[in-house]
Amino acid sequence: MYNNNLMKNSNTNNLNAIFKEKISTDDFNRLSDFIYKKYGIQMPKRKKIMLQSRLQKRLRELNISNFKEYCNYVFSHEGKENEVIHMIDVVSTNKTDFFRESKHFDYLQSMILPEYVNPKTINRKIKVWSAGCSSGEEPYTIAIIISDFLEKIPGLDFSIFATDISSKILKQAIVATYKEERIADIPLNLKRKYFLKSKDPENKSVRLIPHIRKKVCFQRLNFMDKSYNVAEYFDIIFCRNVLIYFDRKTQENVIYKLCEKLKTGGYFFLGHSESIMNMNVPLSQIKPALYRKI
Repeated sequence: MYNNNLMKNSNTNNLNAIFKEKISTDDFNRLSDFIYKKYGIQMPKRKKIMLQSRLQKRLRELNISNFKEYCNYVFSHEGKENEVIHMIDVVSTNKTDFFRESKHFDYLQSMILPEYVNPKTINRKIKVWSAGCSSGEEPYTIAIIISDFLEKIPGLDFSIFATDISSKILKQAIVATYKEERIADIPLNLKRKYFLKSKDPENKSVRLIPHIRKKVCFQRLNFMDKSYNVAEYFDIIFCRNVLIYFDRKTQENVIYKLCEKLKTGGYFFLGHSESIMNMNVPLSQIKPALYRKI
């Protein structure tokens, strides 16, 4: 069993060995096959060094001196229970920004949200799903846009459901604290309205105001699940810059399963580098990277 007690017995030579250890082709194949089958993330041979580098920290924390031993642990009963989730936290890519691909948010504000300002939709809640939300910048940006739009419209409310595969990154998203430089490009009026500055002069960070934080509910979700255990149906789904890590067949399956939770006529946003071309999914394109459920 690998635990913190073992770390107390570690020595310098062992740690040096971990730093120098390289992953073999066999061990890389074992891990990459598992990651693909279980989580849909492609790990081609060119990512071997990247995987080796990212997993070094896990070897050090577990006081394991080589990748073969680590692989054996990952595939053991204990490893499947305790380590796999940490491995995926390390392997998954979490790059995002506030107002990333800003044209999507412009369209949300100017074209989609006004559809809800009529007698038929008043006194209801707009429901949005941010799928692959990473550290929270996307769902919080959506919350800011909708909150600002609905400020002078009584009777309309909204909620945002945000999911990601990484438990570690979700914990960061829930805290909703970011380095001040991360909001540098956000308009000044929105900064003042929706972000709180740290009172510590040495800690240049900001935090979303409570009103915005309460509008977003975070949950861990694996896109490779046979179906998504989500009770609600959504008016809008954002799934941007996530599918690029999957092969085409997996992309189609994920989009299809997401669409099962999208209301007819609902909007679906993909990243600008993503496409549904030649896919059998119930979506019709209305703008680049923007679709509507048929």
